[in-house]
Amino acid sequence: MDVIALDHPLVSHKLTVLRDKRTDSPTFRRLVDQLVTLLAYEATRKIRVEPVDIETPVGPTTGVRLAAPKPLVVPILRAGLGMLDGMTRIVPTAEVGFVGMVRDEKTLQPFTYAERLPRDLSGRQCFVLDPMLATGGSLGGTVQFLVDRGATDIVCICLLAAPEGIEHMRSLVDPVGVPTTLVVAAIDEKLNDVGYIVPGLGDAGDRLYGLAE
Repeated sequence: MDVIALDHPLVSHKLTVLRDKRTDSPTFRRLVDQLVTLLAYEATRKIRVEPVDIETPVGPTTGVRLAAPKPLVVPILRAGLGMLDGMTRIVPTAEVGFVGMVRDEKTLQPFTYAERLPRDLSGRQCFVLDPMLATGGSLGGTVQFLVDRGATDIVCICLLAAPEGIEHMRSLVDPVGVPTTLVVAAIDEKLNDVGYIVPGLGDAGDRLYGLAE
């Protein structure tokens, strides 16, 4: 698994404000949207394209267009929804699937409560959205869904990642052989004893949408 941590002053600036516990939910949502748009430029660097002939006002030329089948964007509910607009702004023709996972706060293990994905993902590039790669359970489970259905290239986009989560993801995806890339705004220090990223930014879902149900 390739890991790309963006080194850009705008990313660092926006992430700093995002981390601040004084940042309110409306500002937090706007910053997530902006950060994902910046991350998406890097995440789509190897998006599949095919040549196409066009006519400009001056003459003919050959350009590129997104290749078929269309890429699939998969936000992990619920926090991943806050990243969807920023991603589809860059790739508006992508299709969107959903996976709902929640973490058991005692075992730290995820379980799936909802899933809406194409049954056949053969030949598809998939972009998975999840703000936090902590233990890697939710992201790893979602990637496994995609691999099982035939996805041939997976890019995971996260705001923050913990080293423990990255290693867990590597242990899952490297033996499978499906090319997988992780694009993050920053890699943080560690997980604490309850599975939160340190220094992190708290619970991304709660900060986006309010307290958990």
